[in-house]
Amino acid sequence: MAWWKAWVEQEGVTVKGSPHFNPDPDAETLYKAMKGIGTNEQAIIDVLTRRSSAQRQQIAKSFKAQFGSDLTETLKSELSGKFERLIVALMYPPYRYEAKELHDAMKGSRDDVTGFVDPGLALQDAQDLYAAGEKICGTDEMKFITILCTRSARHLMRVFEEYEKIANKSIEDSIKSETHGSLEEAMLTIVKCTRNLHCYFAERLHYAMKGAGTLDGTLIRNIVSRSEIDLNLIKGQFKKMYGKTLSSMIMEDTSGDYKNALLSLVGSDP
Repeated sequence: MAWWKAWVEQEGVTVKGSPHFNPDPDAETLYKAMKGIGTNEQAIIDVLTRRSSAQRQQIAKSFKAQFGSDLTETLKSELSGKFERLIVALMYPPYRYEAKELHDAMKGSRDDVTGFVDPGLALQDAQDLYAAGEKICGTDEMKFITILCTRSARHLMRVFEEYEKIANKSIEDSIKSETHGSLEEAMLTIVKCTRNLHCYFAERLHYAMKGAGTLDGTLIRNIVSRSEIDLNLIKGQFKKMYGKTLSSMIMEDTSGDYKNALLSLVGSDP
């Protein structure tokens, strides 16, 4: 299980799926939406953005059984641009989508997703981090990587508290002084996610849309990946941090079917 699953809260889900689900009529609706000349994009949005990932997989199976075609490939042939990218992203099971987007990222199995924290181990980890960085000339980067990538979020929160007592500075300040480049950025991201996961994703979404142009890959990835986890909670944090709703910023920065599909995934404002 990926470590952030420990943060899942049901009220945070924006896409809960259909309570009276039947994949066959949904598959037929999609077939009719793409049959012949032209495409009914709204029908595609209405079906795929309002079904859970598991339900979309069942729709794909029904589509193949009824019409003999692969649904994802059919969508690719009928759609284009950012809208195609978003809709195709929805067709991946979560684990495959994460693998596709993060295939070159380091994977780690984090311990203790139940919430239990061993105070002794947390103190030891804090001491090991101090010994690997501030206490020596140079940095034992592997020690930082091992602890940050194999401990649970709750455990790391305790480690950070103990570390500040030992080092008289925050773990963030130590990472900034002891590392640089991509490694520094990765470690700071882990710390930020640990301290406030929803704040981190709100920042990423805002970053994707601020200024001229839109980072569509970042926008799609974060909305698709969090829509069945905690996007509602991220929306609340977004409004608190930036004084505007996520939906309003999407409306300002995107357009057409792409905008409509994003808004359907995001749901109503908090």
